[in-house]
Amino acid sequence: MSNAAASNTAPTQPADDYEGGLRACLEAVLMAADEPQREADLARVLGRSAAVIGETLELMRADYDAEQRGFELRRTTRGWQYASRAAFEPVVAAFVTDGQTARLSQAAMEALAIIAYQQPVTRAQVAAIRGVNSDGVIRSLTVRGLVREDGADPESRAARLVTTELFLDKMGLDSLAGLPELAPFLPAADTVAEL
Repeated sequence: MSNAAASNTAPTQPADDYEGGLRACLEAVLMAADEPQREADLARVLGRSAAVIGETLELMRADYDAEQRGFELRRTTRGWQYASRAAFEPVVAAFVTDGQTARLSQAAMEALAIIAYQQPVTRAQVAAIRGVNSDGVIRSLTVRGLVREDGADPESRAARLVTTELFLDKMGLDSLAGLPELAPFLPAADTVAEL
């Protein structure tokens, strides 16, 4: 269920009239949704205030955590959604990929890191930092929904690249401010001077 679909739908009966009440209604809607759902959209569908929806979702999240479920109720920048717990990532990855390579290539990871830390950045700037043409990997990142174009560079008129909300969701971040600091991974100044 998309956010747009949620905003145009009204309940046929109050959420409390269903067995399990509001909580069961929220579980059913979030299980059927194919993307994160905002509290305001859920409130419209279920005929409750966004504040009540938010409080109920927080209680549900706490209950799932206490029960040590294999899934969690996660709040992302785009809304609420169910997700597998990080501790079960190896099991889920084995099931989902079942011998397929679903991971990003080293080149794609490099380009994605450059875009994430330098955004907005152009394709030429990514290529200059990596030292090789990066059009193919940037196209792959765009197809996967991790990167998008965001306007044009004022000097070169080239498209500027930024990461998407999906990137934040996949990284488990609320904002880019949550990206790890690069300093621990950089060589010492005297090592750079010797290069």
